[in-house]
Amino acid sequence: MVKKRVPDWLNNSLWSSRPPPDDERILRYADPDPPAEPPAPAAPAPDPPRPEPDDSRRRANDDENGVSESPSAEEISRQSQLLTELSSKVINMRELRRIASLGIPDGAGIRPVVWKLLLGYLPPDRALWLSELAKKRSQYKNFKTELLMNPSEITRRLEKSTSGDNDESKCQIRGVLRRSGLTHGEHPLSLGKSSIWNQFFQDAEIIEQIDRDVKRTHPDMPFFSGDSQYAKSNQEALRSILIVFAKLNPGIRYVQGMNEVLAPLFYVFRNDTDLDNARAAEADTFFCFSELLSGFRDNLCQQLDNSVVGIRSTLTRLSQLLKEHDEELWRHLEVTTKVNPQFYAFRWITLLLTQEFNFADSIRIWDTLLSDPEGPQETLLRVCCAMLILVRRRLLAGDFTSNLKLLQHYPSTNISHLMYVANKLRAKLSC
Repeated sequence: MVKKRVPDWLNNSLWSSRPPPDDERILRYADPDPPAEPPAPAAPAPDPPRPEPDDSRRRANDDENGVSESPSAEEISRQSQLLTELSSKVINMRELRRIASLGIPDGAGIRPVVWKLLLGYLPPDRALWLSELAKKRSQYKNFKTELLMNPSEITRRLEKSTSGDNDESKCQIRGVLRRSGLTHGEHPLSLGKSSIWNQFFQDAEIIEQIDRDVKRTHPDMPFFSGDSQYAKSNQEALRSILIVFAKLNPGIRYVQGMNEVLAPLFYVFRNDTDLDNARAAEADTFFCFSELLSGFRDNLCQQLDNSVVGIRSTLTRLSQLLKEHDEELWRHLEVTTKVNPQFYAFRWITLLLTQEFNFADSIRIWDTLLSDPEGPQETLLRVCCAMLILVRRRLLAGDFTSNLKLLQHYPSTNISHLMYVANKLRAKLSC
């Protein structure tokens, strides 16, 4: 078998050149792989630490307070292009996707609107926005009313309805305490599958898991965590969204980690500069979250794990993609060191890379994921493959233990470089 050589673009000077020392932002995301020879396998280079929590907290607070780093000329130009597209009566979605895939500049309230368009929550026709938003937000309010109601309240309303229907018969039988006309399925001790109480007790376990996960969501960010009323209200919004989603999607219900996928959406919409939209962030997030997961639901459904559309099949496609573009690295990982994708990429894929990078960088990656007209999964696989390629020197020099540790604790990296490599991997997967 003839081994495929490494493509020329991987040897581009982009990977070995260092940014000027006075640019702290670029240095923070600089490629950790040294341009010199890789370390010997016996003494692999230490894992570069992920960004400190304080850094994520500072950047998150800057976003909440409207403070951000000075935009580059490229970002200013891109912001202008996006504003021009968004001002059209009918949005050119193809052009919007092209611009947004390069990264959406912070500020000016652009990202919330663009993400809603990319996820199909807002139609391209601006004239329909107000009516669509009003309809969806009203629908979500009804979902909460119906699905988050305690069975005691349901029973009370049924009793009231029943008593109202039997006023005439009550008049005929004075002094007799009449039993409510509730069905057996509405009794708290009913074990029937259709019983609202039986369903309530089954839901309680899921809700308990949701509560635990919501409290763990980005503990380093005041937006999600802490004793402030603002953080608590945001946690309550996440909780409600996840419970409503679980009840409306019985085939999936709740899968641990969904809170991490939900967090970026809610954060972006809650920080919209349009106050009306910010106040309606919970409803908007619910529908966008549902749409986002619709493209990944097969990865979340345990019954489909071993099917052609399940998570194992997705991991196999990642393996094929790496083999197609860097067979040397693929062979070293999966044949020599036996580091298979399920050991590290399961989390990458199911949580959409939210745990591998700091919060701000995850949002930047999502700009590109959401912009793919074929859906986020194809772009996600390319980004995952690019992550492997960016640390190929260290991986080729490592053994099973060091490589697994490296990939399970992915080092901080230059996000622009990462997206550049991912864009180079657009060739179709080999059959």
